[in-house]
Amino acid sequence: MDKVAAYAKLLRLPGLGGLAIPPVFGAISVGIYDFYNLTILFLIGAMVAIFGFVLNDYADVELDKLVKELHGKPLVSGTISKKSAVAICIFCVLLTFLFTFILWKGENFDDLKFSAILVLFIAGILGTIYNLYGKKIAGSDFMVALSMAFVFLFGALAFAKPTLLTWIIFWLTFNQTLHMNAVEGGIKDADHDFIMGVKNIALTAGVKVEGKKIFIPWHFKAFGLAIRLSSACLIFIPFIYGLSYYIWQIILLFLLIALVILIEIRLLWLKEFDRKQIRKLIASAAFARYSIVPIMLISKIGMISFFLVALPLLWYIAFTPLTGAKLFQPEM
Repeated sequence: MDKVAAYAKLLRLPGLGGLAIPPVFGAISVGIYDFYNLTILFLIGAMVAIFGFVLNDYADVELDKLVKELHGKPLVSGTISKKSAVAICIFCVLLTFLFTFILWKGENFDDLKFSAILVLFIAGILGTIYNLYGKKIAGSDFMVALSMAFVFLFGALAFAKPTLLTWIIFWLTFNQTLHMNAVEGGIKDADHDFIMGVKNIALTAGVKVEGKKIFIPWHFKAFGLAIRLSSACLIFIPFIYGLSYYIWQIILLFLLIALVILIEIRLLWLKEFDRKQIRKLIASAAFARYSIVPIMLISKIGMISFFLVALPLLWYIAFTPLTGAKLFQPEM
């Protein structure tokens, strides 16, 4: 059972309900709604996410050993070997291409499909560079953000030419991943990143922890808020240019955006460094932010949007027990 929990943690199994969804949204943005194709894209998204997280843990093993709080990670504790982690990464790459072959079985390989494979390949290269060398390069968060946005774009290019809606969600995906890594991750790990010699945007901007106090400079606060506010503006552009909507849908989007920004303000104006509280704020923002794109897509897929809203939460509740962790007490 300990092995099962270790592998569930290593693969980030409870989070895959949200982490694997970007290529699915990409396909929906160009009018693909059938369950079969969307399921294959979900599996491709899952393989990409697992590859990224396992490679990151593999690359950080020696650094993670320097931080007592991280000794419970499967590769750090030795519960899972580094060789097994490498095998998982290779297996994920092979499965990604296998599922892509299944997705296009019997179809002609045209320019769009070539473009889809190309952006998926670039996403893999950018993600690999970030995972192996990102902690030595300030600003590498932009690479992983672009990588994740390209995974989303793959889902669209796999079937059709991207639309305005596609490009809006592309930038929303980029913004969210950039914020998750540069802002949320930078604050959460500010107490030990400097010990590990990490070069990132947060430390470069002057975020630091002294005892139980955390200092977040105004320019880093502006950076985090700018990402959130630019996303808030992007969300309504498709509706201005013709995407059908309901009044209650727009009101709901405003409420979700307000919630995300409120959580953002609480995070950026923290005075006390409490990792448990920071984790809860990050998890709350993630669930709220994730709900926004499905709500945007209501006119395209109807009430299925609410299933997509609930999917990450239901998935998390279903699979968290396998990790041995308590619900709603995220370990990151």
